[in-house]
Amino acid sequence: MPLYLFLLVIHQQLYNLPFFNSHIFVNVRFFNFELNINIFLKICILLYTLFNQFTNKITDRLIMPKNKAISSLKIIKKLKSHSKIKFSKVAEDLDITRVTLQNRIINLREKQNISDFTITINPNIRPNLKYVFMEIKTNPQEPFLVKQLFEIPQLVMLDGILGEFSLIAMFVFKDLEDFNNSLSKIDSVMADSYFKKYQFIETIKIYKINSLRLNEVRQPLKDLDENDFKILKILQDKQKSKLLSTYEIKEIFKKEYKNAISQSTIHKRIKEMEEDGVILNYAIRFNPKLIGYKGKFYVRIKPKNPAKYDLIAENIEKSKNITDLFRIGEQYGLLALVRVKEIDDYGIFIKNLYETEEIEDTFTNFALDELKPFTNFTLF
Repeated sequence: MPLYLFLLVIHQQLYNLPFFNSHIFVNVRFFNFELNINIFLKICILLYTLFNQFTNKITDRLIMPKNKAISSLKIIKKLKSHSKIKFSKVAEDLDITRVTLQNRIINLREKQNISDFTITINPNIRPNLKYVFMEIKTNPQEPFLVKQLFEIPQLVMLDGILGEFSLIAMFVFKDLEDFNNSLSKIDSVMADSYFKKYQFIETIKIYKINSLRLNEVRQPLKDLDENDFKILKILQDKQKSKLLSTYEIKEIFKKEYKNAISQSTIHKRIKEMEEDGVILNYAIRFNPKLIGYKGKFYVRIKPKNPAKYDLIAENIEKSKNITDLFRIGEQYGLLALVRVKEIDDYGIFIKNLYETEEIEDTFTNFALDELKPFTNFTLF
């Protein structure tokens, strides 16, 4: 019920009571108490809030059987949008109340099915982001190594894997200079490891990121400045359990970067980056295993004809199981991140891959443990 209508009902009901003073714009007499109109309105608003909470709970109980049919997967799918997520629109699309949606999101977070809101940034921004993989040989007696890797801000993904190397990490650097400047820090971390064995895999081209095929999205034309990068970093890493407002972003600028920037400027820059294809989407991070995705694989692919890398990539990136696809500078020149709901599904995926008759060989690592998940892919 709208607030103005609620107040009108209260007014009409009170007017019919013998103890009501009709001069409502001056004061209101309740029994032996005389109330100022401001206090009266505050009481009404409080009653209105309690009334709404009560009716929402009743409504939720009445439509609960319908809501039970809405899976967690469906809700998480809806928490993805090209522009800032509008929860009222999500609730409308799911045909549930906004309160119900909020309760379901809280429940998903308590179960650790979901975590933080984030964005996907186009790797082809100007200057281009530099994606680098790193394979590390370690052992279970070196938990400090993982902790030190987590302290490197460019780390976006870290998995325990089966194979010669026991860890694989993915870093995203602002540019080549950022990569070069960070190398000494990474080398220092590895200097404390037992095996001191690690190698970098540099990406040459990115075909697909977080289930988004980059040949289907607009490619940014405008060079980004430092403030743009800071806004992107805030939207990607600082949103946590709620979407940030422009005011909150402004306060983060002031506190962390000692930089004053207006809300209107922030709003304008975000809008421009959405329209220019810099921000590809807004989404929520989730735990794949807890919502039904039991397998993650790193698949390196060697084509029969090296001249057909782009053509092969264009064909295989259509697979919903491939969430990310990179061209790398190795003999097995394509690196795919593959997700499956059941481990047996991976066998079907590989069989279909070889049926293209363009693949000579593949090399696979199974992800045992997602230590730092990189999850913003499209659910299927």
